Amino acid sequence: MFTGLVTAVGTVSGVEERGDLRVRIASPLDPAALAIGASIACSGVCLTVVERGVDGGEGWFAVDVSAETLARTAASQWQPGRRINLEPALKVGDELGGHIVTGHVDGVGQVAEARPAGGSLALLVVAPASLAPFIATKGSITVDGVSLTVNRVEDQADGRVHVALNIIPHTASVTTLGAVAAGDDVNLEIDVLARYLQRLEALRG
Repeated sequence: MFTGLVTAVGTVSGVEERGDLRVRIASPLDPAALAIGASIACSGVCLTVVERGVDGGEGWFAVDVSAETLARTAASQWQPGRRINLEPALKVGDELGGHIVTGHVDGVGQVAEARPAGGSLALLVVAPASLAPFIATKGSITVDGVSLTVNRVEDQADGRVHVALNIIPHTASVTTLGAVAAGDDVNLEIDVLARYLQRLEALRG
């Protein structure tokens, strides 16, 4: 379980095909504090730490990414050099400052627009039709692991939805969202309450 409050930004430093994809991530997090088997959110994807260490004074950890995860997340996320938002799993007693995030990506969206708005960054993300019924104005959404409030939703004729978001300067500076551009793919997770509504709707149908 996570909150969508990013702790650090790492960089994919190596990718190796081992049946699953072994991804090594250079990280400012203390490797000694990352237990083998611990969960960590990598741009919104809950993964398991399988290796960790320090090379040349730089910490790193490795995760295995299954074919199922590759199919459901932004493909560009797993390329060497890609910057990754990181959040270790929530501990009992930690402050819940964002919203409840499971680390299970519901779909991939595409940035349609990224423009300055005052001191902030205004993003317009196109979400797939399958998620459209579960994204609401002033509701919560997770974008590449970052907990955000939806400013506005605009339903499209093809069933997709345009989601308007505001990235404040602090969030832009401590996550990867400050560098996104039109055409970039992003991982989306709907609010956990909407996930249960999605299941209820599926059974009702």
